Amino acid sequence: MKEYDIIVIGTGGGTKLVTPPSKLGLKVAAFEKESPGGTCLNRGCIPSKMLIYPTEIIRFSEDSSKFPLHFDSKPRADFSTIVKRVSETVDADSRSIPIAYEKNPNIDYYPYYARFVSDKVIEANGETFTAKHIFVTVGTRPNIPDIQGLEGTPYWTSREALRSESLPKSLAVIGAGYIALELGSAYKAYGTEVEGFARAEILSSVDSEIREEFKKHPPYPINDHFQMQKISFEKGLFTLTGKDKYGNSYSRSFEKLLIATGVRPNTDDLGIESTSIELDSRGYIKVNEYLETGSTDVYAFGDVIGRYFFRHTANFEGEHLFQTLIADKKKTKIEYPPVPGAVFTHPQIATVGLTEEELISKKIPYWKGVNRYSSSAMGMARMSEVGFVKVLVDKETETILGAHIIGDEASDMIHQLILAMSLKANLDQMLRMIYIHPALPEVVRNAFRKVKEERIKEKGY
Repeated sequence: MKEYDIIVIGTGGGTKLVTPPSKLGLKVAAFEKESPGGTCLNRGCIPSKMLIYPTEIIRFSEDSSKFPLHFDSKPRADFSTIVKRVSETVDADSRSIPIAYEKNPNIDYYPYYARFVSDKVIEANGETFTAKHIFVTVGTRPNIPDIQGLEGTPYWTSREALRSESLPKSLAVIGAGYIALELGSAYKAYGTEVEGFARAEILSSVDSEIREEFKKHPPYPINDHFQMQKISFEKGLFTLTGKDKYGNSYSRSFEKLLIATGVRPNTDDLGIESTSIELDSRGYIKVNEYLETGSTDVYAFGDVIGRYFFRHTANFEGEHLFQTLIADKKKTKIEYPPVPGAVFTHPQIATVGLTEEELISKKIPYWKGVNRYSSSAMGMARMSEVGFVKVLVDKETETILGAHIIGDEASDMIHQLILAMSLKANLDQMLRMIYIHPALPEVVRNAFRKVKEERIKEKGY
């Protein structure tokens, strides 16, 4: 059996526990069954944003007539060249990871599938390994729904959608979460006729006012509360059959079909049954407040624990474990600061903290401030027709409980609110700050001014 100080299973978020410990002189073994870098680098965050960003330029040009600006022709994208650049860039980045590991005498990289054979022992490629600390960051994979006729057809998941060098004429998107909306929006901008289908509410986890604004200005038509009955594939076309939310029968054919109905954890063939590690009812690894599993000195983090499905939270968890457990040699409870998220659609959505619905259910007293982009100098300059900032402030402490933005640059605009929440800034401090005029963040200030108006009505100051 080979022994190490640290074993890392999965080189996505797990990279936080590979190179940094090696620089302290610890021997590290890293196992990866697919491309190094995990989902984010190879088939998630990075390639999707590289595919999406050019569509923002397309959208700007399409909206230009209201200024009025006119171009000689409709913008046309060289889709195959764009996708080729995306793939080549992420592939090169992925290939560089094991090359860097090979140059480090304290890191052994194993491009094999690893599974547990007992609590502190894993097997890979016919060999067994153990370590003082084992970190499991195997992530998730697309969840495929049980729809009659779907199995065996050449449908896409996000993996295929990010690698297709040809632009389909039509695309059906099943799902209405982050992945579905981002990829559907991108393909629509490139020129594909896109239609979405969801069995429940669109973006069900976001604040309801944000959701309603998005539904008024969707990047492509979306049939919510749709009852899918059957999918067939004949003569190169997918035919979807079902009933819409009004009970009307539906049947239509599409060149491509994207399945983006959530994810499932990669724990079903990890050998969990041979250990003290426990899974929850959804198959995610149970961890305690130290991110430790039921097996002593075996930790898990990232998507596989089912808490937050963001690379930035996986990075935060990995950095916490490295600093406390490895660098400081002290097992410490993890405490999450406000966790933000963004949907890179058109319009963009960004959020941090609690939604208004959560505040109501928790019976937390709050003030609300909502200000539209159009009610600001920069909004006037941009002729903004969509978007607003919504802030929720605790009536007792006057600190920010939640902030939600839909509109231009929402994923950037939210950061001042993430910082404010992390530092526990209060209402007066947010209004005492000088905002650049006429920059877009004045919309945030104006939302807090609306909160102050509510405070004055209630408290007189």
